[in-house]
Amino acid sequence: MNNDRRGAIVLGTILIIIGGAFLVSNVVGFELEAAWPLFIIVPGLVLFGAAFAVGGEPGSGFAVAGSIVTTVGLVLAVQEATDLYETWAYAWALVAPGSVGFGLVLYGLLTRQPRLVSAGLPTLGVGLALFLGFGLFFEGVIGLSGVPELQNLLPVGLVVLGFVLVIGSLVGRRSS
Repeated sequence: MNNDRRGAIVLGTILIIIGGAFLVSNVVGFELEAAWPLFIIVPGLVLFGAAFAVGGEPGSGFAVAGSIVTTVGLVLAVQEATDLYETWAYAWALVAPGSVGFGLVLYGLLTRQPRLVSAGLPTLGVGLALFLGFGLFFEGVIGLSGVPELQNLLPVGLVVLGFVLVIGSLVGRRSS
């Protein structure tokens, strides 16, 4: 089956699933007020699943798109549950570049494509580092969300970073 046909089948299946979910919700009368991030998470997961239907190198595009959409939904779900929407000041780093790298790594691992894993790991690392760095600053220094427990993040983060640097330099590769 050629890629154009396979792509049309995947897109059609995605539309059927999303439309069916809306239809069931309307018919049953299920209210999703608190669970509204599911309307973002589920399509993201469907997009990620579509990566495997497309397969190969073209599937990595679906995997990245699916991981971005799913991550946005997960961040919104956490913010909805905690009412801490101001965390977008640093949570964006989980969406991009973090979820882009995560999508490449996960798809590469599941499809046994080490090149995608190698390409995704640095991007994932940058996203996590940005999230942690900005999170430490906005919560530990500024106290953005006003949650006292989060204000201890900066001192704890500095201690952990110090340990990582010391241990990394002690057990790191030694040049000959």
